Amino acid sequence: MKFRKTRPHITIEEFFKLNFDSNNLWEYKADETDLLAELVDIFRPKKPETAGVVDLSSLLQLLEENENYCNGLSLYLKGILKHKKFSRILTDAGILGEAVFFSEVRKRLFAKLIPDQPQKDTLEYVLNQVFYQKTDPLWINRIPFGQLEKFYNLIKFRSLYVSGESQSPLAELLYAMEVLIHRITGRALESEVILMVPEYESLESPFIAIQKEFSVVTEKMFLENRNYISPDDEGFRQLLVLHHQCADYVRTAFRNSEKYGISIRVNQSLLRIRQQLERLGVLLPLLAIEEEKETTKDTISLGLKLITYNCDKNNVRKLIGESTQLLSYEVTQHTANTGEHYITKDRRDYLKMFWAASGGGIIVGVLCIIKVFLSKMDTSAFGHAFFYSLNYSFGFIAIYVLGFTLATKQPAMTASALVRALESGRKKTGIVNEKERHSDFAEFFARVFRSQFIAFVGNVLVAFPVALGGIWLIDYAFHYNLALTKWYHLMTDLSPIHSLAILHAAIAGVFLFLSGIIAGSVANRDKHRHLYYRIQEHPLLKKTFGRIRTQKLAKIYEKRWAGIISNFWFGVFMGTTASIGIFLGLDIDVRHITFASGNLALALYGANWNVSNELLFWGIFGIGIIGLINFMVSFSLSMGLAFRSRNIPLSELRPISAAIWRHFKKKPGSFFFPAFGK
Repeated sequence: MKFRKTRPHITIEEFFKLNFDSNNLWEYKADETDLLAELVDIFRPKKPETAGVVDLSSLLQLLEENENYCNGLSLYLKGILKHKKFSRILTDAGILGEAVFFSEVRKRLFAKLIPDQPQKDTLEYVLNQVFYQKTDPLWINRIPFGQLEKFYNLIKFRSLYVSGESQSPLAELLYAMEVLIHRITGRALESEVILMVPEYESLESPFIAIQKEFSVVTEKMFLENRNYISPDDEGFRQLLVLHHQCADYVRTAFRNSEKYGISIRVNQSLLRIRQQLERLGVLLPLLAIEEEKETTKDTISLGLKLITYNCDKNNVRKLIGESTQLLSYEVTQHTANTGEHYITKDRRDYLKMFWAASGGGIIVGVLCIIKVFLSKMDTSAFGHAFFYSLNYSFGFIAIYVLGFTLATKQPAMTASALVRALESGRKKTGIVNEKERHSDFAEFFARVFRSQFIAFVGNVLVAFPVALGGIWLIDYAFHYNLALTKWYHLMTDLSPIHSLAILHAAIAGVFLFLSGIIAGSVANRDKHRHLYYRIQEHPLLKKTFGRIRTQKLAKIYEKRWAGIISNFWFGVFMGTTASIGIFLGLDIDVRHITFASGNLALALYGANWNVSNELLFWGIFGIGIIGLINFMVSFSLSMGLAFRSRNIPLSELRPISAAIWRHFKKKPGSFFFPAFGK
C-alpha cells in the first residue's frame, strides 16, 4: 500500500521564504524530516515513469543568490543526517532475508501494507519519510550529475572518506561490506550449496579466500591510517579477482541445476548469494580512490544507491521473477524433452500418432460410460468428487503407461519444445536474416500443429464409437439405457450457448497446463534428490531383486514416475472441480474435447436419437470450440512460462507470428498432413 502525500501548491521560492528567511523557522523543525519531504515533493514529477530530465537549476540558483537560505539548508540537512546508521540498507534492502520463498513473499507483502519503521537514528528512517514512493529512484536518477555535485558543494557536505572513526560513513560502509562477506561465505559453505558445484570440491573456496583478503586490506588501511587505497593496490586487485571467482562459483551452481536438479530452498540460497555478491560488487570499488575529486563522485553515488535500495526493498514482483526464473526453466526443460516425443517428423510418425491417439480415445470412451454410472451413485458431493477423481486418474495413468496419447496433454508439453527450438535458432550466429531464422521455427511449428491435429482427430473419432458401442452393449445385455435420464444434460453441457462450456473448457486448459508443471517439478525434484541413483543402489532392493532388476526398476521410475504423478493430479483436478463449485455456489466444471465426443455419443443414444437439429448442431459445434479453448489456454500458458524461463521477450511473438503466417500461406497443407512421400 502506498500513502501518497498531497502535492503542495507552493513554489521553491515560497518554500525558502517561509522556512529559511531571517526568522529561521526551520530551527523549530530541525529534528524532523518534514521540511526535507516537502522540498523533495516540490521536485517530484507527477508521473515519474514518463518524466524527462529533472532540473534543479531553480534550487541551485536560489542557494547561490541567498547565503542565508544556503546556510540554513546546510545546517538543517547536516543535522538530520548526522551519525545516521545506514549499513542495514546496504546489507539487507532488496536482498532475500531467508531461503523460504513463501515466507519472504509474505514478509514483503506485509511490509507493503504496514511498512517497517526503523529507529530514528538510522538513515533508513529518514529515507522512509522522504522518499516513500517506489518510483522515486526513477526521477532521482534523472537529475543531471553535475547539478548534484553543485548542490553537494553549496551545502558543503563532507566526503565519505573524511573520517574512518566509529559512526562515520566510512565505518558504516566497511562494516556493511564485512557483514555481506561473512553472510555470503556462511551460506556458500552450506552442504546443499556445495553439492551443486562438485567442480570446486578439491579447490580452495573463493569465499573463504575473499573473507581473509578483505580482513588483510582493511587491517592495512587501519595500520597506515588511510581511509582509502589505490586502485593499483595488490590487495584490492586480489579482492576483485576473488569476487569474480565467487560470482563464477554461483553461475556454475545455477548451470549445474540442469544436471542435478534444484530445490526451492537451494535456489533461494544461491539467489541470495548472488544478490549479496552483486551488492558487494557495487561497494568494493568505493574502497579505491585514484584522484581526490573522485571522493565527491563516490559519495554522491553512494547516496543515490542508498535511496534506490531502500525504495526497492519490498519489491514483490522482482522477488517472484528472480526466484521462479530458474525453477521455471527446469520445469520447462523436462516438458520440452517430453514434448519432443509428441512431434511427428514424417508420415510414419504421423500414423503412429493417430494410432496412439486412437488408443487414448478407446480408454476415454470407457471412462465416459463409467462416469455416467458414478453420477447415479447416491452419495455426497465429496463422494462424487472422490470417485470421479479415481476414474479420471486411473484412466489417464493407463493412457500414459500404455503409450497412448491424450491430445490435450500435448500443448503443455510441445510449447516448451517450441520455445527451446526458438532459443536455439536465436543463438545461431550464422543466420543474419531474421526472416530466415524464424522460417525454420515456422516449419517446426507446422510439424507441432499437425501432430496436435491428428491427435485430436484420433481421440475424437474413436471416443465416439467406443462410448456408443459400450452403452449399446449395456442396453443389449441388461436392457438398461444408461443415459436415458442424463442425455439432455450431457448434450446441453457441450453447447456454448446453453451452458458455460467455453469457461469450463478454459478451466480444463488451466489444469492441463498445471499437470505439465507438476510433471516437470516432480522430475526436477527427483533429479535433485538423486532418487534414481538411490533406488539403483538400494541394498535391500539389490538383495531382493538383484542388481540388474533394480537398475531396470530405477530406469522405469526415472522414465515414468513424473508422468504418473502428473496424470494422477490431472485426474483429481478434473474430478473435483464440479464438487468444489457446488460447495462454493459457483457454476464451474471442466470440459475436455475427447470426453465431449464420448458424451455426445451417450447423449444421442440416451435420447434414442430423437434430438433436434439445433441441439445436435450446437453439440457438435461445441466439441470443436471446447477443443480449441483447451488447446489455446494450455498452450498459451505453457508458451508464456517457457518464454519466461528462457528470458525471451514477448516482443518476439510478432515476428514469429508473421513467419508462421507466411509459412501457412505457402504450405497450408503442412499444418494438417505430412508432405507426400515423407
